[in-house]
Amino acid sequence: MVKKSKQSRTGEVPQLESPSAIVPEVVEPDGLQPFEELTEEEERDRLFLERKVERAFYEAGKALKELRDRRLYRSTHSNFESYCRERFGYNRSRSYQYIDAAVVVDNLEKCPQIVDIFPTKEGQVRPLTKLDPDEQVEAWQQAVEANEGKVPPARLVKDAVQRIRERRPVPNPWHVGDVCTILVKENPELRGYGGCWAIVTEVHQFSCTVQMWDGLHQVRLENLKELSYSSEQQEFMRSLSQRLILLQMDELEGPVRDFLAGLGKLNRPYLTSLESKMLSLVEEQVELRTNNGNLRQSTK
Repeated sequence: MVKKSKQSRTGEVPQLESPSAIVPEVVEPDGLQPFEELTEEEERDRLFLERKVERAFYEAGKALKELRDRRLYRSTHSNFESYCRERFGYNRSRSYQYIDAAVVVDNLEKCPQIVDIFPTKEGQVRPLTKLDPDEQVEAWQQAVEANEGKVPPARLVKDAVQRIRERRPVPNPWHVGDVCTILVKENPELRGYGGCWAIVTEVHQFSCTVQMWDGLHQVRLENLKELSYSSEQQEFMRSLSQRLILLQMDELEGPVRDFLAGLGKLNRPYLTSLESKMLSLVEEQVELRTNNGNLRQSTK
C-alpha cells in the first residue's frame, strides 16, 4: 500500500532534502573539535615531544656511539657492524652516519650564541661531516640564512659546504696516470659507476678527468679512491684502459657492451684466461668491422 505524503496546514507538500545534500558532522577523536586551543601544559608537552621526534637521529647516534665505544655488543656479537645489522637493520655506513651526525650536532650546540636553529634530520647534517668543527658552524649558519632563518634542506647545506671547501688551498693529490676507483656517495651523476676503476687523465683544482671503460668523466676528489696496486699492476690497468678506449663504438651489441662494462668494474689488476680470450675476440671483430667500413668508404 502506497502512503500519501503529508501536507502542511497551508496545503503545500514539504520538499525533502536529497541524501547528497546532507553533510555529516565530523567528530574528532575523544570529542575534540579541529584547532581546539591547548592548555599551557599541553603546549609545553607538544613542544617537548616534537623536539624528541626532531632529535631522534641525534639520540640514535649518541646511543650507537656509546654502544660501540664501550663494546656493549660483545656478549652476543663479535663486532659492532654485525650487531647493528642484526639488532637494528643498519648497515655499517648507516650506523656511522648516525654517529657522525651526533658528533656534528654536539659541535653546533657548543656555540649557542651563534647557532639557535638546529638540524632535524640526519641528511641535513651529513654534508657537514666533511668539514672541520669551526667550518661546520659557519656552513650551517650560511644554510640557515639561505633558508630565511628556518631549518635548511640538505641541498642548501651541501651548497654551503661546497663553497667553504672550494676556498681551501688544498693541493690535488692525484697525478696523470694514477689508477683509482669511483665512489658514488651522493653524486647522482655517478650512479651506476660505483666500484668502476679509472685512469686519471687530467688534474684540476677540485676534480680530475678520468678515463673509464665507456669514456671520459669529470669526478670530484671526494668521489675518487686510490687503488693500492704495484707499479706493474698499474701499468697493466693503463694498458687495459687503452684497449677498452679502442672498442668504444656506438654499434656494439648489448652483450658485448655488458662484457666491457664488467671489465670496467674489475676489482683485481689482471684478467682471467677466459676474459683475456673474450677481449681478444671482441678486438678482432671490431677491427674487422672497422676495416670493412673503411673499405666501403674507399670504394664509393
